[in-house]
Amino acid sequence: MKDCSSFFLCLLIFFFISPNVILTGHAFTGTYGVCYGRIADNIPAPSEVATLLRRAKIKNIRIYDADHSVLTAFENSGVEIVVGLGNEFLKDISIGEDRAMNWIKENVQPFLPGTLIRGIAIGNEILGSTDPELWEVLLPAAQNVYSALQRLDLNKKILVQTAHSEAVFATSYPPSAGAFKEDVLLYMRPLLQFFSRIGSPFYINAYPFLAYKSDAEHIDVNYALFKSNPGIRDNKTKLHYDNMFEAQVDAAYAALEKVGFPKMEVIVSETGWASKGDADEPGASLKNAKTYNSNLRKKLLKKKGTPYRPKIPVKAYVFALFNENLKPGPTSERNFGLFKADGSISYNIGFPGLTSKAASTRISFKEFYSSSYVLALTTGAAVLLLNSFSY
Repeated sequence: MKDCSSFFLCLLIFFFISPNVILTGHAFTGTYGVCYGRIADNIPAPSEVATLLRRAKIKNIRIYDADHSVLTAFENSGVEIVVGLGNEFLKDISIGEDRAMNWIKENVQPFLPGTLIRGIAIGNEILGSTDPELWEVLLPAAQNVYSALQRLDLNKKILVQTAHSEAVFATSYPPSAGAFKEDVLLYMRPLLQFFSRIGSPFYINAYPFLAYKSDAEHIDVNYALFKSNPGIRDNKTKLHYDNMFEAQVDAAYAALEKVGFPKMEVIVSETGWASKGDADEPGASLKNAKTYNSNLRKKLLKKKGTPYRPKIPVKAYVFALFNENLKPGPTSERNFGLFKADGSISYNIGFPGLTSKAASTRISFKEFYSSSYVLALTTGAAVLLLNSFSY
């Protein structure tokens, strides 16, 4: 009886402890994630989205706020989430650590540990934007959030980060010429020093679609879409690039190296391709969106690096999960979705278990056994059996 009792005790410990041990400290599982934007009035409820992501085997998402309905719906989903501290909160949070503490206690801590919140993105595309007042408060806001997490003993589990647009660069072509703008560098350098100290990567929103759209006359669309093309040669590094995505990532590495951060990892916080656009948006088509996202996914799943950083697997979040029908701007802004409003795929890029039919919100028998429900049942059974053997 003692041996049997020990067996069930080990089983109990495994189910309670093992998931936390595996996930603690990670901000990104694997290499592929998706941005879950919700500026729409016709997309599925968060609970249905959690089921959809489980079926698609998507392990990482970014949201642009800390919406409680989303965080509740993703409890026990196994999906790792980066929540967003919106630009509108930065000035207030930058004033003092107590403001950051209040925000975390309201929007993060209550959902732990069931919801796997792995990061807090401080604003979005602040440096290089047209609001210099936000440039000044970005760093103190990030520092206050980190200090609050530290006091709550959460700083090792939740990564403080921020995402930049290509507007922070003065040059990015060829990749070795990557360099930050002088006016941006005044704020970027101390920010990088802080993120280097706490172990946070550099996050960049990299869109070959936008580059092609702005200069379709001189950019080979095949180079932007990962299709066969002559590519480019960087004469300084002697490296060859057959796609723009990796060239954009390596331009960020070059810029970081120039200012003293050669070991900082670059993660792509947004990338994608529009399936529809206006007449003046060349390249925006369903065919090109499918080609880009399919080829990108295949490349990421290989877990390989870039020509300049071959030993660091490229990681990226694809924008976006759904078409967002309420987004302002050109037509392309509302047509980046991998999935339609009814939960069906916009185009097939190889997600396992998904077809063009609308995804059911019911949990299948197979999903049941891979979900958190089996954890609860197995743990409960282990407890009962352990108690029975103790008498």
